[in-house]
Amino acid sequence: MKIKILSTSDVHGYLYPTNYSDRKDHQDYGLLKCATKIKQIKAQADPDEWVITIENGDFIQGSPLTYYTAKKNEKWRSIYMQMTNAIGYDAGVLGNHEFNYGMAYLKQCEAKRSYPILGANLHEQDGIVDAPYKIIERNGLKVGIIGLTTQFIPHWELAEHIKNWQFESAVKAAKKWIPIMRKQADVVIAAYHGGFECDLATGEPNEQLTGENEGYQLLKEVSGIDALVTGHQHREIATICQGVPTTQPGEKGKFVGEIELQLDAHHKIQKRQTELLSVADVKPDSELVELTTKLQNEVEDWLDQPMGQVEGKMRVTDPMAARLNGHPYLSFINQVQMAATGADLSATALFNNDVGGYNPTVTMRNIVNSYVYPNTLAVLKITGADLKAALERCGSFFTRDEKGNVSVSAIFREPKIQYYNYDVYSGINYAFDLDKLVGERLIALSYHGKLVADDQNLEIVLNQYRAIGGGSYPMFGAGKIVREVQIDMTELISDYFVKHPVVTAIKEENIRIK
Repeated sequence: MKIKILSTSDVHGYLYPTNYSDRKDHQDYGLLKCATKIKQIKAQADPDEWVITIENGDFIQGSPLTYYTAKKNEKWRSIYMQMTNAIGYDAGVLGNHEFNYGMAYLKQCEAKRSYPILGANLHEQDGIVDAPYKIIERNGLKVGIIGLTTQFIPHWELAEHIKNWQFESAVKAAKKWIPIMRKQADVVIAAYHGGFECDLATGEPNEQLTGENEGYQLLKEVSGIDALVTGHQHREIATICQGVPTTQPGEKGKFVGEIELQLDAHHKIQKRQTELLSVADVKPDSELVELTTKLQNEVEDWLDQPMGQVEGKMRVTDPMAARLNGHPYLSFINQVQMAATGADLSATALFNNDVGGYNPTVTMRNIVNSYVYPNTLAVLKITGADLKAALERCGSFFTRDEKGNVSVSAIFREPKIQYYNYDVYSGINYAFDLDKLVGERLIALSYHGKLVADDQNLEIVLNQYRAIGGGSYPMFGAGKIVREVQIDMTELISDYFVKHPVVTAIKEENIRIK
């Protein structure tokens, strides 16, 4: 007998094959294409072939469409489960971004599922998680699926969104539940919304061992896992790690992960193989297109709404130059943050290289495509020493080769790209020397024309993720927050244009890189 384990992960609300840059944009990804691929594989399966499907989290947040269903038209929230029911998933797992819009949104999106949400390391009182694991059976063969989610969610998420939840280590939970499952199942699948903290070949750590990703430790310390589905890192992985087949299918529905297990008559695994199945060559599923066309049209119409005007240039055409030298778009975001909070020191990031900035006529499309996270703001009281430490973290973002070419350092590219963890500041003047050692690169820092002292008190506005230390910024933290603005940044930007219909693109000359 053969088992095929198909998985999607980190779709982030990209149902249609578009990045929403304009109405005619077309990409080779999206859940509608994944649906076609999954249905094709199920239809082509032999009688002795069992196709099991898993949705591995970060599904209902991350695109203009999900923002629309969360903030503008809640009647569409049931569409997510209508789609996953139609695809026929056997189990689902919560990702960290499932919590971003709060519990009411999560409950509505997950209602009326035809499959269970599994979470062995999640303990909650809101009735979202159905069970730690599930045993399914076909022709006498029993397969167990355990659900696991990154334990690091409290380090990022608003406390009010997870007030009835506790998160424990995926490894700890697996050590408890896998032996129990092994007594009931012939095959055990772990579906983990988390990634790998170590190199898959050498076992050497490739990131700080914070517990955010525990995939390597999971396989090293927990025996009895026959297949591992992963996600969270947006990596494209199909391999055998420590003898266990594992996949991670990227993001936005670019791939369907496939693990194939061949079993003998005694239900013992004889062969294992993995593959990432591209959906580039398939058409969107017609049933789901019919189900979602009206929603998609509403989203496109909403995105085309004009919000304001820009005098000057606020388009981002060279992301690396914007990070090195600052950019009018980043200065504008800092300006919005400072206006919303009253702080006169601010930092923000160019979250990815797809951020386009603003056209002369700014539409909602510009706003939501450039500011892609549902961040709120926090003002922190920090010291000059804290600020210097944060800037040194930013200074480590760059590396320079022997020819003088500047690029992004490996720690921000591997094992996944982390452009969102480099900030550009407004309200200070500062300089880096890239020829110096990491941790010693900040060579100048002034605030209101005066050098910043280590014991000087300052107020800075940051997005909530950074404010609580996200992105390896331990010099910040919840204990330093003095006030918050609990309004999504996309709304704050929109409101700013209401008050200031015309804004001027200004490039601050406050960053110098030597």
